[in-house]
Amino acid sequence: MSQLGDRIENATIALSEIVVVRRRAVIVAFLLVTAVFAGGMTMVTTESDATDSFTQDVPAQNALDAVEEEFEAPFAPDDESTQLVQTGTNVLSRTDLLANLRVLERVDEREELRMASANGPATLVAQQLDPSATTPTEQQRAIRTATDTELRAAIRAANEGPRFDSLVSDDFNPNEASASASVTVITHDVPQGFSDGDLQTVQTTIETMAADEPADIRAFGSGIINAETGQIIGDSLALVMPIVAVLLLGFLIIAYRDPIDLALGLSALVMTLIWTFGFLGFSGIPFTQQQISTPVLLLAVGVDFGIHIINRYREETVTGLEAVPSMRIATRQLMIAFVIVTATAVFGFGANALSDLPPIRNLGIISAVGIVFTFLIFGLFLPAAKLEVDRLRERFGVPEFNSEPIASEESSLGRLLSVFATAGDRAPILLVIVILLFGGGMAAYGTGVDTSFSQEDFLPPEEEPAYVQYVPEPFAPGEYTVSSTLDILEDRFATNQDESITIYVEGPMERDDALEGLVRPNDDPPETLALGDENRVRAESIVTVIRDRADRDPAFAALVARNDRDGDGIPDRNLDRVYSALLSSPSGDRAERYLTEDRRSTQVVYSVEPDAEQGVVTAQSQEFATEFRYTATATGSIVVFDAISGIIFDSAIQGLLLSLLLTAVFLMIVYGVLESKPLLGIVNVFPILVSVASLVGTMRLLGLALNALTATLLSIGVGLGIAYSVHITARFVDEYDRRGDALDAIRTTLTGTGGALLGSMLTTSLGTGALALAITPVLGNFGLLMGLSVAYSFIISVVALPPALILWDRASGAEARAMAALRS
Repeated sequence: MSQLGDRIENATIALSEIVVVRRRAVIVAFLLVTAVFAGGMTMVTTESDATDSFTQDVPAQNALDAVEEEFEAPFAPDDESTQLVQTGTNVLSRTDLLANLRVLERVDEREELRMASANGPATLVAQQLDPSATTPTEQQRAIRTATDTELRAAIRAANEGPRFDSLVSDDFNPNEASASASVTVITHDVPQGFSDGDLQTVQTTIETMAADEPADIRAFGSGIINAETGQIIGDSLALVMPIVAVLLLGFLIIAYRDPIDLALGLSALVMTLIWTFGFLGFSGIPFTQQQISTPVLLLAVGVDFGIHIINRYREETVTGLEAVPSMRIATRQLMIAFVIVTATAVFGFGANALSDLPPIRNLGIISAVGIVFTFLIFGLFLPAAKLEVDRLRERFGVPEFNSEPIASEESSLGRLLSVFATAGDRAPILLVIVILLFGGGMAAYGTGVDTSFSQEDFLPPEEEPAYVQYVPEPFAPGEYTVSSTLDILEDRFATNQDESITIYVEGPMERDDALEGLVRPNDDPPETLALGDENRVRAESIVTVIRDRADRDPAFAALVARNDRDGDGIPDRNLDRVYSALLSSPSGDRAERYLTEDRRSTQVVYSVEPDAEQGVVTAQSQEFATEFRYTATATGSIVVFDAISGIIFDSAIQGLLLSLLLTAVFLMIVYGVLESKPLLGIVNVFPILVSVASLVGTMRLLGLALNALTATLLSIGVGLGIAYSVHITARFVDEYDRRGDALDAIRTTLTGTGGALLGSMLTTSLGTGALALAITPVLGNFGLLMGLSVAYSFIISVVALPPALILWDRASGAEARAMAALRS
């Protein structure tokens, strides 16, 4: 061992002595720190705006923000608006129109709801009947007193306006004056400093008012989405954490088989959560849906550490050794392994901290910090507390219930695990080749895994899983409406909700050739924008508004004709006059959706082929934007979400490669310094490579994509899964140095440490797998894959390490003999 290795060994011995000899001081120090972090827990905030947190600083989103800021959207309201979505047999019936207006009346009466105006079928029809009816009360009177004939005539007249068709469902029948759904947009007059939380309060209050009506009316908007997303966080924790707690408790009972040891283990787990959430509060990082996985991961790792320290301690005490010497041996042997596991876990979890997406970056930071806390509590506090409790137990004559280690060479579990040692010794080369081929095949298959990002990932499904109805109070989740409302908007307002991309054009729009430059690229559109049999684009722009107005207004048509030198219907001179006439006409509101007030930018909205892939649409629309005369940027939800999907994929690969590289280099240095065996670092990484490949292949096999949360699994899988390989290798090295025989060392390792690893694997995989019961799909998929990842890591470590270590021993022996021959 080198001098540096000696120093590390001495430092480990000194730390173990502090834990063993000054255990009371250690316990008091940790309790004081816990009290400090408990204060930080009160400062934890939540962030429920799931998708917005991912889109920060994405160029396509910046362009979309500019579009939404500069132009009035044709259908979706801005952030200071609330939608009333009404469904029924006929929402244009007198009864349903009056129900809609009653909700508006109640909203208007509440000053704190800040209703500035309302625009919907009910208000438009009422004003057709009585143009002076400007309040919901007056509008109710206009509809209530109208005859059936007058009401139908008013609906048909309202349909002639520019907005009515966007506020009723696609099945609107003007002859029958009927539709199955409608949208009413309430605009709020908000003061400066009006926050998202204030809007959420306003919209949830309106939601309660709408629910009081016998008609099917529901409020919808960003505040409602944020409220339900925040509710999902609480409901998911309330549903998952008790299940995790029961599973962990069950396995801890089996692993410890002693109520006092069980209480110690649970206390350490609680301290880990207090420290982590306290740090979350002090750091100001908000708690999001993605971070629901963090306490589950930390609990799983804490259980792993706890089982190892208690089990290793018991292995010594059952031989008759006293408590203090037994804990000294256990801590000295496990401390290095714990440090290695913690460092590699930090590499794996912390690799996500380099992501360009803030939620993934925050998840990486919190997970990395939490795993360090876990090491400190279980590596230092738990051994000290165990010794002190055992001293008190002996002093007061409290009996021990069961102090046997989980497995031994004579146990059935020990004999089962030793089979892998025998198999690895008999055909190591064959086994390693088979494992490599399996891992390579899974990796090749997994290259076809999809990457996705969508708002639906963060929302509960429209129909909750069947098991939810059996969940008792107070763990039962609440009711959610966002998903079903989105389905209504997508299904019944398809004309207004067509998949589309927006080309945001910046340039002098009063130049003579400005409008010609907007339509010229349409002559050769990409295939995803070429619709119908004629492969023509379906575009909405300021040119569309000009043409539509010219068709309805002869005077305006004459103005366009006088300024259209080439006769194609698009004016190419005196555009300032054309714009002024258009904006002062009844089509002015519609024109403002496509042309800014300073006439320096415009937007062109293109419908997209419905079955086109997101990535193809994005690539083609970005190429298409280069065909415009002025600076043009392709944007829209398709482009933004595809950009985020790309960042998610890059983050996953970057995190995986970084965590593997750092882990491999670190392990080679550690084993080189401590044991003069650097190649053991490579042997350590071998199983985790195969397990990660298996995980990616499984994702594709199950049809699961790399999304906002599952993308973190690759590096987290390295950080969490490497623990099994490290514990086996660390114990092997210790036994190998004492015995000098690789097979004997592997057999002892698997029957001793292997039993503890099996216990921790079961608790970790089932504990993290409990997230599969979460309400949101993104968390459910993460839990399922996390459980599989841990199981793969254990199984492949137990199967792959014995032949790999046997080959390492043979290679080391051959090298030693060759060096001896050279020296002789």
